[in-house]
Amino acid sequence: MAGHSRWSKVKHFKGVIDQRRGKLFSKLSKEISVASKLGGGDPNFNPRLRQSIATARGESMPSDNIERAIKKGTGELEGAAYEEMLYEGYAPGGVAVLVEAATDNKNRSAAELRALFTKHHGNLAGTGSVAWMFHHKGVITLDAASGVSEDDVILVALDAGAEDVRTHEDVIEIVTPPDNKLHAVTHALEQAKIAFTSAKLSYLPDNLAPVTDAAVAEQVVALLEALDDHDDVQAVHANLDLAPELLAKAG
Repeated sequence: MAGHSRWSKVKHFKGVIDQRRGKLFSKLSKEISVASKLGGGDPNFNPRLRQSIATARGESMPSDNIERAIKKGTGELEGAAYEEMLYEGYAPGGVAVLVEAATDNKNRSAAELRALFTKHHGNLAGTGSVAWMFHHKGVITLDAASGVSEDDVILVALDAGAEDVRTHEDVIEIVTPPDNKLHAVTHALEQAKIAFTSAKLSYLPDNLAPVTDAAVAEQVVALLEALDDHDDVQAVHANLDLAPELLAKAG
């Protein structure tokens, strides 16, 4: 892998998505429900559910909400039957975009996402058009400014099964296979009393697409924000490489 998508930095910079706690909790609830539906409601035997619960707790999601989401997934409570979908497309400038969604109406979601791509000068593409540019991985982030030793992080993470540890400015990023290793590494970090800010499954691009034109950068950021704000969308991934000065001007 050549590097991490900077869309995470775009979201952090603009400070829009995670401030909407209600929408964030809705996304987390859907993920917990889907994980429960696919692997059962016991996190001890469902690694994906275990990680989903850990992520939700890390975002201060109330325990009642978590329990309710699990029961909806297992069918103990009535609720919408969500299906996971992966949509692929291109943003302006040839930026590849992967959209993870959980929907109870595939036709509606596809039509609405297609409209968003078109409105923001991109296009929704067919299955397999850009997915090959990304790898599904576990990603754990730590605050490099917290005083944690990078050497300690490397030692603990690699010993627990991580594939890579790298530093991006003020963030230390640990990459794991998309399986039980994500939980194994987070558990090892907890045992070593090394705090981390997030741990989740993500799609990491093989190569980044540089955007150097300010107008195109603004269009790309507008599309990514619009997609991430859609009720059916769980996560947006892009191989965007945006210079900090353009990032400041975008949106």
